[in-house]
Amino acid sequence: MAQKILIIDDEQPIRELLAQYLTACGYAVASAGTEIETLARVDEGSPDLVISDLQLEDTDGLEMIARLKERLPDVPVILLTGVLFDPEVARDVLHKHVACYLEKTSPLSRILETIRQLLERRQP
Repeated sequence: MAQKILIIDDEQPIRELLAQYLTACGYAVASAGTEIETLARVDEGSPDLVISDLQLEDTDGLEMIARLKERLPDVPVILLTGVLFDPEVARDVLHKHVACYLEKTSPLSRILETIRQLLERRQP
């Protein structure tokens, strides 16, 4: 059974690009553009990994991720955002909420490599 990835981003082209790429790489992909859609996707089935933007139209991404982590404490979250962070801020603040932070300009191959590494760590 394919591992399930949930993509959360209010920009539809980003969701579509990631979904097409990750589906072609063998993953089952669900996507959401709002917090309400995100919670609905989680209710449909727990993802193995979440990729989320920081700035969403209807909510603060970190607050939503914190709420998701209450429901899915063992699911790794990749923060994929156009917001640039100082490396120390990323390490000290973001890692309390997410497994890693990647810039939206990261190559798809780097995103895929990060996904594979995080999912391998979850294997029993």
